[in-house]
Amino acid sequence: MKSLTGHDVDLSKYQGKVVMIVNVASKCGFTPQYKDLEEIQKKYAHQGLAILGFPANNFGQQEPGSNEEIGAFCKKNYGVDFDMFSKVSVKGDDICPLYKFLTSPETDPRFPGDVQWNFEKFIISRDGQIVARYRSKVKPTDAEVIKTIETELAKKK
Repeated sequence: MKSLTGHDVDLSKYQGKVVMIVNVASKCGFTPQYKDLEEIQKKYAHQGLAILGFPANNFGQQEPGSNEEIGAFCKKNYGVDFDMFSKVSVKGDDICPLYKFLTSPETDPRFPGDVQWNFEKFIISRDGQIVARYRSKVKPTDAEVIKTIETELAKKK
């Protein structure tokens, strides 16, 4: 994968961490969730949480900017410091391999199907398994999301 700044990132660097993967967009009604994502990252990073943002323009052309523009927007408006990646496609014929894996029924039959909108969240355990999937309307700070994160963080590596 490529970072928002164009550097290669090997996702194995997140092995042993609890990871929240989120498809993000700058011009969406759910865009203020960036603030919540940053808050959670700050609160739980020292315990092993990593939030990964993947900008996508699949829904309503709500992420039209370049990677540079996306980065500047996120920093200026929400102080985003969690890891952000280059724009990807999260569904359709050009779906990126990560999202193909996340949404495949073969990966985990409990969480299959296309991403429905921006800010859909996947929580991945320390051993790389999908443990939860939350739709866009569920805020990152929702009690159920926090409980899932805390439960996974409490598990030993």
